[in-house]
Amino acid sequence: MTNYTVDDIYALPDGERAELMDGMIYMTTPPNRAHQKLVSELNIRIGTYIKSHHGDCEVYPAPFAVFLNADNHTYVEPDISVICDKDKLDDRGCNGTPDWIIEIVSPSSRRMDYCKKLFKYQEAGVREYWIVDPQKKRVQTYFLEGLEEEKGDYGEFSFDEDIPVGIYDGWSIRIGKLLE
Repeated sequence: MTNYTVDDIYALPDGERAELMDGMIYMTTPPNRAHQKLVSELNIRIGTYIKSHHGDCEVYPAPFAVFLNADNHTYVEPDISVICDKDKLDDRGCNGTPDWIIEIVSPSSRRMDYCKKLFKYQEAGVREYWIVDPQKKRVQTYFLEGLEEEKGDYGEFSFDEDIPVGIYDGWSIRIGKLLE
């Protein structure tokens, strides 16, 4: 088994994107227009909410480097990353776990988003993880904080439902409205 590092990711030819988890490289394909529209709208909506409430968190859309672990063997580019601890941010990206990650499922990322990343994000200490599935018009939410003590929470919502944001009490997002 090859044990790749972040240096191998940075050595990829221009235009090639990949993620690195536990020393394994996973190539990614370019997203389609609908995927990018969702990323853009979520980025705007979340950023606007944070600014209007004078929040300390920052939101970053992909491509944005997230170094989940304190090692050189895990590098991901979530579709949306919300980071509330600015000490984790530097010119390279986020060093540590974002508070909230959103992944938009594409046909090539389905298994990665629903399985591998869910486990990896939980293991790393991400507080909240959303999987937005345009094909199914469903959103799965995981409030991972405290999940190991069975205090975490899971939800499944349609695009036409208000989805509560776990890290912000009293706020919700309706994905369907973002696509109008």
